[in-house]
Amino acid sequence: MSVDMERSVRERVPPLLTDLYQFTMAYAYWRAGRHQEPAVFELFFRSNPFGGGFSLFAGVHDCLLFLRGFGFTDQDVEFLRSVMPPATDPAFFQFLRGLDCSRVTVRSVPEGAVVFARVPLMEVTGPLAVVQLLETSLLCLVNYASLVCSNAARFRLAAGPNRKLLEMGLRRAQGPDGGLTASRYTHIGGFDLTSNVQAGFLFGIPVAGTMAHSYVTSFTSLQEVFPRTLVPLNGDPDSVDVISLAKGWLNRVCELLEAEPGKIHEGELAAFLSYATSYPQNFLPVIDSYSVGCSGMLNFCAVALALCELGYRPVGVRLDSGDLCRQSVTLRRVFRLCGDHFSIPTFDSLIIVGTNNISEESMAELNSKENEINMVGVGTHLVTCTKQPSLGCVYKLVEVRETPRMKISEDPEKTTIPGRKAVYRLLDAEAHPFLDLLCLVSESPPEAGLPLSCYPLGGDNSSVSVTPAQVTCLRQEVFTNGQVAQALCSTSETRAKVQRSLQTLHPRHKRLQEPDSYTVALSEKLYSLTTEIQRSSSDDSNFLVAN
Repeated sequence: MSVDMERSVRERVPPLLTDLYQFTMAYAYWRAGRHQEPAVFELFFRSNPFGGGFSLFAGVHDCLLFLRGFGFTDQDVEFLRSVMPPATDPAFFQFLRGLDCSRVTVRSVPEGAVVFARVPLMEVTGPLAVVQLLETSLLCLVNYASLVCSNAARFRLAAGPNRKLLEMGLRRAQGPDGGLTASRYTHIGGFDLTSNVQAGFLFGIPVAGTMAHSYVTSFTSLQEVFPRTLVPLNGDPDSVDVISLAKGWLNRVCELLEAEPGKIHEGELAAFLSYATSYPQNFLPVIDSYSVGCSGMLNFCAVALALCELGYRPVGVRLDSGDLCRQSVTLRRVFRLCGDHFSIPTFDSLIIVGTNNISEESMAELNSKENEINMVGVGTHLVTCTKQPSLGCVYKLVEVRETPRMKISEDPEKTTIPGRKAVYRLLDAEAHPFLDLLCLVSESPPEAGLPLSCYPLGGDNSSVSVTPAQVTCLRQEVFTNGQVAQALCSTSETRAKVQRSLQTLHPRHKRLQEPDSYTVALSEKLYSLTTEIQRSSSDDSNFLVAN
């Protein structure tokens, strides 16, 4: 694990990055002598994002680093003394100064796993005051990470497995940390590359990028090209005048395509030549600063053919406006025509990048229309999650002093499920998950090949019988005694894990539109406990003044 990454987490998520009421509650627990009581909290979300059938769980890695480094400095404590109510006992601040996570245990679904609404993804146990203080920070670390990772997975499903995807949303992200988080977790969710250099440095993500329209429009004349020569790659020591060479190729291309030379923009040709002499092996310009058909395409072909003559291999072009599909088809036809006519077979393998405000819908549309786009760059709609800006993860108390606790709300969606739990995923004969089962931790696990009765959440309170072909335990102990309990995966390892997890999912659950609902159910014992607590909560004995 990179030291830079751990430092990054510590700097981004200090223990004061939380809500004030966490401290006021911790004080009240401390004042009442309850702060050391053993407590259990669960982290989950209530509905799958983007109207989809699944989510990806992300942010666990950073949660573990946060827990390992959790502790208050003298400066932290002095600031808290200044903002908490004046009646706060000064001894409480000494208590805070000595806090850490040495008595905290976390059991979690693995980072990158496919998950579903209402399933407890993370269980946090420990002294009541400490695990209460962790709430906001843990939610902050997993909410956006899981959301943007899930969004990236949907873009990947829409694009198909073969098209390269470039994340380029840093300038549109919600601040620097949002941009870094987006770059990291969109790569984990299925994107191949990022434009974010710092994300490449911290997380080892491949970075990519060449030029913007501003570079092209900054040139007006071939007089601005420098250097004006390029040494051939074949070892010939004599430099070649690339301007004359490109102009000659431009005439031949115009003649081949029957194009009008008078509409070609000289400044664009100058920009392409200047960049090509700087990076002759990485030539991939944006070609729609003026007109793709009348200028950009012709100037690119001229410069690319000049590079080929000198032994270099141009990379391709980027389109950033107009009908990307139609333009890509025209470009591919021209590349093939030039390759055949001028006997340069590599021209047929030039890549075409599309980057015009791509959304999930327009990505899916690429698969339904004829196009020759090899790579798609996505920014705004990916990193800002425009279809749904928040996942809505929550962190709820389910047990204190070994007694199940339950929030009973007038809104059934906000009612919690009490008690410490084990979570199992049931697979069918084809190894597709079909049901996640929540049990009390004291129950025996379900067994493959044996039928069991359970109560689906959101159903009509009737039981169903299911027989799993395979059973897996979803959560693992990942943090104990103040230490991370398992080796932390790299970004690339987690990315591979995501793709394996998605491959197990049945197509009906990962459809982007109108997916089938995945079943999450309670065991008979957990269902009985839940209904018993709900029933007893309405008894007169639970009210201070009974009628």
